Amino acid sequence: MFDLRQLRYFIEVAETLSFTQAAQRLHISQPPLSQQILALEADLGVRLLDRNRRRVALTEPGRLFLLEAKAILARAETARTVVAEAAAGFTGQLKLAYATSVSFHPALPETLLRFTQSAPGVSLHLGEMPTKAQYDAILSGQLDLGLLRAHPEGIANARQLNVEVIDHEPLVVALPARHRLSGRESVRMEELANERFVAPPRGQAATLIDRLSLLADKARFRPNIRQEAQQIPSLLPLVAAGLGLALVPASLRTVRLEGVTFAALDDPEAYLLLAVASRVDNTSPVLESFLRTVREARSALGTS
Repeated sequence: MFDLRQLRYFIEVAETLSFTQAAQRLHISQPPLSQQILALEADLGVRLLDRNRRRVALTEPGRLFLLEAKAILARAETARTVVAEAAAGFTGQLKLAYATSVSFHPALPETLLRFTQSAPGVSLHLGEMPTKAQYDAILSGQLDLGLLRAHPEGIANARQLNVEVIDHEPLVVALPARHRLSGRESVRMEELANERFVAPPRGQAATLIDRLSLLADKARFRPNIRQEAQQIPSLLPLVAAGLGLALVPASLRTVRLEGVTFAALDDPEAYLLLAVASRVDNTSPVLESFLRTVREARSALGTS
């Protein structure tokens, strides 16, 4: 069976109609070139070139084979490019999820923007998912990667996970504009002991609820959660309506809603972790490329 080298040799001779010129362009001597053309013709069982001491001309089969030879080389080059891009993580697909509270964190759009620009051939499958469900989906292979809010404590087979911290995002208190604490730059958790809170159901944001409970326990009170909203951003309209205060990630400050103000919490433990997780044995080049982009975005944003 002929090989790609023979095709390249034949194309050079067919285009120059000169063994001498073709050999010069290929940087080989003329005898090996002639031998390869003869071997190609013998393999095909047809004469591709009419040649004598004065001229070289394509036969009709040679003219048709020239078109096919160019097409084969073009497809071979395409295959080479596809394989190289796949090995570099520039083509393929990636299934990832992020916790709802990550939606407003700048790391998410910054990473996605950088990655889609550097690897436009990758098909991204995105979806929102609570942290615990993300870990389960990563371990089962349903997800390649998750942007989540907690370490895999209590997760079975946690050793199979690779978890890399992106940020410790501060938590802030969302307050009604007419609240007595509104306008303050920061508040202490003890000042909220007698307040009503609005919060998402634990099944939707267990990490946030646990952090609220931890901070309240340190301040020696149990949070009075009077109303729930399925999504963290949906808490803000409830705050504006005066139904209670809300503990939310600082990135939610970007949501401008009349009747809501924000104050920092004066407590070193008032933060939510932001991490990226994947399986240790997932060696996909696309995944590795995305993780590099996450690190680049983290560095650009100055998060820690």
